[in-house]
Amino acid sequence: MSDGNVTSRAHAPVGEEELGGTERTAKLKIFRGDASGGEEVEYEIPLVEGMVVLDAVLYIQAHHANDLAVRWNCKAAHCGSCSAEINGIPRLMCKTRVEEFEGKEIHVGPMRAFPVIKDLVSDVSWNYEVSSRITPFTTSQKAPFTMYEEDVERLYEPKKCIECFMCQDVCHVLRTHHKHPEFAGPRFFVRNQWLEMHPLDEADRLGDLKEKNGIGYCNITKCCTEVCPVGIKITDNSIIPLKERVADEYYDPARWLMRKIQGRKNGRR
Repeated sequence: MSDGNVTSRAHAPVGEEELGGTERTAKLKIFRGDASGGEEVEYEIPLVEGMVVLDAVLYIQAHHANDLAVRWNCKAAHCGSCSAEINGIPRLMCKTRVEEFEGKEIHVGPMRAFPVIKDLVSDVSWNYEVSSRITPFTTSQKAPFTMYEEDVERLYEPKKCIECFMCQDVCHVLRTHHKHPEFAGPRFFVRNQWLEMHPLDEADRLGDLKEKNGIGYCNITKCCTEVCPVGIKITDNSIIPLKERVADEYYDPARWLMRKIQGRKNGRR
């Protein structure tokens, strides 16, 4: 236990002596409010070399606004918990240095594609509901599995996803047009890609991608790829290949004729 009965040093208030001497300051305008509304409140903090936005927010929470709501966990860009909008762009607060904005105003707010709970915390539970509806990995083979390395290599990238949901937040289909009931979003196209391209998976998800997940709404602007903190090429390596598979299955004239001959209405056997 540390001073103040704080069980973890990570959650302990930051003392002035720990910040190091500095005369420089930074100003952050942070959204304070909830689903019913709110406004930005300006805070001034001592600027420390190497300080990230999450450091600044936690300093404000410890010294100026004890009731400031913020979600975070690892502070190492691995958990995806501290997603927020910094100057209107979805970013991880723990990966964004305050010094990047020297001479500029810093605005920090919650992700806007989801309902605001309080301050910087958004309700991202919808994403887990979408995840629960995706057909899981399905195979008739018994473990342990044997796979070729070249087949496994293409599965590495989509598994890097940390579920920060920033790609969901920046996607205009969700953020601007609010198509949540009809559109799964980039994160779950990444997950579908991993499942569809797994050499041992035997399930058919193309019908769901077309009808329930609304992949046709995506117009491949690559905004999701631009904000991905782990460098997944969401558009090129996940969305476009899935779009091609859906197009081949449902819009290829030869396949349409074959389904007619075989008496199939849609989807693969």
